[in-house]
Amino acid sequence: MVVPDSKDKMYYPSDDLQKDAHVPGFNSYLALYRKSLETPEAFWKDVADEFFWKTPPVGPMLQYNFDVTKGNIYVKCMEGAKTNICYNVLDRHVRESNLGQKVAYYWEGNSPEQHMTITYSQLLSQVCRCANVLKRLGVKKGDRVSIYLPMIPELVFTMLACARIGAVHSIVFAGFSSESLSERIMDAQSSILVTADGVYRGEKLINLKQIADEALEKCRKKASSSITKCLVVKHPALRTKSGAASDVMSGFMRWICSLLLCCVQTPWDSECDVWWDEAMRDSPDECEPEWLDAEDPLFILYTSGSTGKPKGVLHTVAGYLLYTSLTFKYVFDHHHDDVYWCTADIGWITGHSYITYGPLANGATGVLFEGIPVHPHVGRFWEIIEKYKVTKFYTAPTAIRLLMKYGQEPLQKYDLSSLRILGTVGEPINPEAWQWYHKVVGQGRCPIVDTFWQTETGGHVLTPLPAATPLKPGSATFPFFGVEPTILNEHGEELEGEAEGYLVFRKPWPGIMRTLYRNHEHFENTYFKKFPGFYVTGDGCRRDKDGYYWITGRIDDMLNVSGHLMSTAEVEAALTEHLAVAEAAVVSRPHKVKGECLYCFVTLKDSREFNHTTVEELKRLVREKIGPVATPDFIQNAPALPKTRSGKIMRRILRKIARNDKDLGDLSTLADPKVVEVLFSHRCEAAA
Repeated sequence: MVVPDSKDKMYYPSDDLQKDAHVPGFNSYLALYRKSLETPEAFWKDVADEFFWKTPPVGPMLQYNFDVTKGNIYVKCMEGAKTNICYNVLDRHVRESNLGQKVAYYWEGNSPEQHMTITYSQLLSQVCRCANVLKRLGVKKGDRVSIYLPMIPELVFTMLACARIGAVHSIVFAGFSSESLSERIMDAQSSILVTADGVYRGEKLINLKQIADEALEKCRKKASSSITKCLVVKHPALRTKSGAASDVMSGFMRWICSLLLCCVQTPWDSECDVWWDEAMRDSPDECEPEWLDAEDPLFILYTSGSTGKPKGVLHTVAGYLLYTSLTFKYVFDHHHDDVYWCTADIGWITGHSYITYGPLANGATGVLFEGIPVHPHVGRFWEIIEKYKVTKFYTAPTAIRLLMKYGQEPLQKYDLSSLRILGTVGEPINPEAWQWYHKVVGQGRCPIVDTFWQTETGGHVLTPLPAATPLKPGSATFPFFGVEPTILNEHGEELEGEAEGYLVFRKPWPGIMRTLYRNHEHFENTYFKKFPGFYVTGDGCRRDKDGYYWITGRIDDMLNVSGHLMSTAEVEAALTEHLAVAEAAVVSRPHKVKGECLYCFVTLKDSREFNHTTVEELKRLVREKIGPVATPDFIQNAPALPKTRSGKIMRRILRKIARNDKDLGDLSTLADPKVVEVLFSHRCEAAA
């Protein structure tokens, strides 16, 4: 793997960044990558030596079978070892490295008036107290605990408390509906639910406890409720003047919240519900960790399935610890004095791996952010970066495109000179957004780590390293250490050199998922049956002449038009180059001659008119950028696109609209279901 001279525009690491980097150049990357593949035992043992093991492993670092024709699929890491991930991310720093007074998190609430600083000692104390509360409520090793909390410190306390006592946490994003929450509680068979009385999202007050109660009632009606207690946190923004949040809120804000609480009462079941503050009040701040086997479960996280039924992805203790720690350290080139900010929600895998476990394993200082990018003003992100002198900033292309709409002016009010590395996560970033992020936010000096990974992979699998990898806008570049990708065609044949097809991985890394909770058969069928011997990501990928990998979208978003395989992402990138287009999404539609044709949804910028001229200009642009074979058959006006609450476009819904199929399946994860009705009403007349 060598990067030759390329005709593409490349962005090279600065000498200043390379000077103190963990991986200071591309040759350093290549040497470490070769070691990770050729001598994986030695490579991963070096990583494991950074952590505390109550009992060392008795077998190889990694054992696995990826071939369904040879027996059950399995992955084992450090079999026989015993450890505790909570001990390694907290006690190890406080008791062994003297980092107790170092800031673990700066918490920023929905409003700038709400903020808090939490040191590693304080975090350890709160986690131990919460762990003792859970034990008092009957939680034991192996029990599942569902967590339905907003981005407040108690969310981190609870997940680490579960890890400390060997319980399995199942975090549900606190924007999901009661139906989605009940579904996940029932599948996990959780014994405890931890939630909050309410939460603000921007100006909107949401009664979380009411949603949680509705979810539990749905569980009871299906005779499937395993919940014995519901632990309820008083949200800092909703506490009265006498509440514990008086140090982080102005008197005026507390007064306003008191008035609102008169209107929004917290529903209460004295048989089931327990106030967090009351339970924590006399709880001891020391709790001996439960020493767990390396392959004991750590958490279940539900992700969308192609059938609409969520899949419970299960990760285990030791491998996940090694992988999130190493990827965080190298991908963000973490150093002791960094202030790191990932804007994701912990309800998603990004928050698990790169807000909680990865950063804390490295003793990092992070920002924990509850709000939204444009509340109470469009400069909120930049205000926080200036306030805490953030050095490493990790966010989603969706957020970048949202902030692009407001231009450069909001950024000019703030000092962003502390930034050294930028990152993106969640979806491939289109080149226009990449360039804006690099030039405007990073001021032309910050490399962008465009990371590809999944809930299933546990951590980054294709990613640049900031001081080592020459960058191409929109490319996830090269594999991380221990990761061996390849590209297959429809027949399972490996493609060499420049190629496009199915992205698969030849062997595991420590952080990969182990199974789908209570459904190992579905796990094997989903990820290993199509191409025996490989983990199948479900994503399409293109490898260019220089060996760079480009994610082209889900395989079911790959299009075969007149025998030509093309990606929706490529067409979308072309469409968004039009000055009138704010966002685009492309799906396939059956075609009698071509097999499939392109059906495009475009969202225009404010005040732009969608008309025949616009359609023809867009078709011409795609022809120019990709070629005549990619010319869209249909381009539809889309005032808005159907998205999940995390901002991902639901292409499954768009395919249904393109086909005029009203059988839409589960819409519970849609942020705004009304969007679907609008899109059906705007369907292209020619497609009727």
